Amino acid sequence: MTGTAKERETSGRPRYVPIADHGLIGDLRSAALVGTDGTIDWYCCPSFDSPSVFAALLDAERGGSFHLAAAVPARTKQFYFPDTNVLITRFFTEDGIGEVQDFIPIDGVSAEQRPQRLIRRVLCVRGSVPFRTRVAPRFGYGALPHTVRLTGDSAIFASPDLCLALTATVPLETDGGDVRADFKLAEGETAVLALDPCAEDMSAYRCECGEAEREFNATVAYWRRWLSSSRYKGRWREMVHRSALTLKLLTHAPTGAIVAAPTTSLPEEIGGERNWDYRHVWVRDAAFCVYALLRLGFSEEAKGFMGFVSRHISPGDCKASGPLQIMYGIDGRTDLSERELVHLEGHQGSAPVRVGNAAAEQLQLDIYGALIDSIYLYDKWAEPVSSEQWDHVTALVDWVCENWDQPDEGIWETRGGRKKFLYSHLMCWVAIERAIRMAHRRGLPADLPRWRATRDTIYRRIMHRGWSESRQAFVQHEDGDVLDASVLMMPLAMLIAPTDPKWLSTLDSLTSELVSDSLVYRYDPNTSPDGVRGDEGTFSICSFWYVEALTRAGRLDEARLAFEKMLTYANHVGLYAEEISHTGEQQGNFPQAFTHLSLISAAFNLDRALG
Repeated sequence: MTGTAKERETSGRPRYVPIADHGLIGDLRSAALVGTDGTIDWYCCPSFDSPSVFAALLDAERGGSFHLAAAVPARTKQFYFPDTNVLITRFFTEDGIGEVQDFIPIDGVSAEQRPQRLIRRVLCVRGSVPFRTRVAPRFGYGALPHTVRLTGDSAIFASPDLCLALTATVPLETDGGDVRADFKLAEGETAVLALDPCAEDMSAYRCECGEAEREFNATVAYWRRWLSSSRYKGRWREMVHRSALTLKLLTHAPTGAIVAAPTTSLPEEIGGERNWDYRHVWVRDAAFCVYALLRLGFSEEAKGFMGFVSRHISPGDCKASGPLQIMYGIDGRTDLSERELVHLEGHQGSAPVRVGNAAAEQLQLDIYGALIDSIYLYDKWAEPVSSEQWDHVTALVDWVCENWDQPDEGIWETRGGRKKFLYSHLMCWVAIERAIRMAHRRGLPADLPRWRATRDTIYRRIMHRGWSESRQAFVQHEDGDVLDASVLMMPLAMLIAPTDPKWLSTLDSLTSELVSDSLVYRYDPNTSPDGVRGDEGTFSICSFWYVEALTRAGRLDEARLAFEKMLTYANHVGLYAEEISHTGEQQGNFPQAFTHLSLISAAFNLDRALG
C-alpha cells in the first residue's frame, strides 16, 4: 500500500472523496482540486493539460495526493475567501480551530513572467491544533518513477519529465518516495508549505510566513480587482459571481484559451465508461464563455479568446471536418490523439481513464454559429473586429453556406453515426444571420445575396423537416421523432419567437419527457443510441437552458422555481460538474464551464424579466 493510501486509511478518509466535495484553485495556467478533508487530489503542472502530479481522484492507490489536515478527529468546513478564488478549509477539533488557506499566487503580473507555485498556509485561529501532512506526488499520471531528497527545509522531487521543490516552515522527513511532517500550532501561529517547479537557485524555493502572507494579500487583491468590473447587480449575485470567478479560473492567460473543465475522466456514471478529457479548448464552450463574461462586463477574456482564434484557427486550413476543428489544445495544437491510461482504475473504479480526445476529428457544424455569434457580440460590446478577422468570418460563412446540409456528429459528439441534427442547422443559421448583422451595422463587404438566400433556406428547412407532426414538437434530427434538449436553444438564438405555438408545444413535450423536477436530460439514449454504453445523469446546461426558455415564454413562476431548484444542486462552494445523478450527486468533469456559463445567462435573463 502506498503512502497516499496509508494516509487515507489512518486519517479515516474515504477511499474516494465525492466529486462535489472539492473546491478549485488556480492561476490562469493550471488548477488544483482541494477536497473538503484538506487533500489536493488533482493537480497538473505546469499547465491544465500537463500530466498529473496529484491524481488520487482517478486512482486512490496510484494517483498521488498532497494531504494536509488536522491530525485528530475534526469536523471540516470549506469556503472561498469572499470574492476570490482563495480556498479555505477549516478544522474544528476538541482543543481548537485551525484552517488551511490554499491558493496559487496571482497578482496581475504577466503569466509568462510570474513563477508558478502552490501555497498551503496553515493557521491556528483558536486554541491549539495538531496537523499532519504527507506529500506524495506521482508524476506522469502515476506512471513515472521519482526520487526525493531533503535539503535543509526543502524536499526535491525529481522525475524524468518534471522536478518539484517543496519548502516548509516545519521539519520534514522522507517516507519512501513521499515527504511527511507532524506539527502543532497554538492560537495565532502559522506554518507554510509551498510547492514550486525546480529552479537553479535554491533560495528561490523559500516561502517564509511573511512572504506567504504577502502572496495571500496580493492574490486576494487580484481577484477582487477583477471581479469589481462586473456590472451585474441583480438577484443571485453571489452565485453569478462565483460562476464568473470559476470561468476566469478556466482561462489560460498565456494563450487566451478557455478549457471546458480542468479535469479528465471524471465519470458521467459511476462505474461507467463515459469518461472524457475536457482539458482542451472546445470552440463552442469557449465561445459561449465569451458571451457569458461579456454579459457581465468582462471584456479582457473575450479579447484573449479572439486573439487565440486569430492565431490558431485559420479558415484556410480546410480538412474533412471543415476549416475549424471542434477543439484545440490550449497552445492551439490540433493533434489531440486519445489514449487510455490502463494503469489507473478511474474514479471509484470508473474506467477507462482517457487523455486526449478523439472527438477532435468529428464534424460538428454548430461550432460555426457559436464562434461567429461570440465574434458578433465582441464586435458589438467590446471592440470592432479587425479587417483580418472579418476576412476570416466571411471565409467561414462562405464555407457554412456551402456545407450546412451535411450530416454531422452534432453538439453531443455522438459516436453512433452522423445525422442531420436540428441544432447543427440552427447554429449554421446563427452563423450566417449574425454575420449579416455585422456586415449591415459596419458596412463590411460580404456576399449578402448568397448569405440571405442560404439563411432563409435553412430556416424553412428547420420549420419543415425539423418539425414532427406526430410529436407536435421540434425533434433531434431530420426523419426522426426523438426529443432533444438542444432544441431549447431555438428561442434563445432567436430563430423562433418564444411564444410561437409550435415552440410552446415543443416546450410542453420536453417538459413531459425530458424534465425531472427541473432537471433536464439531453435525450433518451434508448431511443437515440449514441454509440457509448451506459446511462448518464441530467445535463446541467440543459437545465439552465430550460429556465431561460421558460423565462422567454413568460412562464416566470415556473422559471424561477426551476432556477431555485437548480441552485440547490450546487456544491458547498457553488460549483457544478457537467451532470447530476438521479440521487443529486455531481457527475462528470468538474467544475464545468458549460454549466457555469449557462447559469449566468439564465440568471441574467430571469432577473431582467422579473424586474
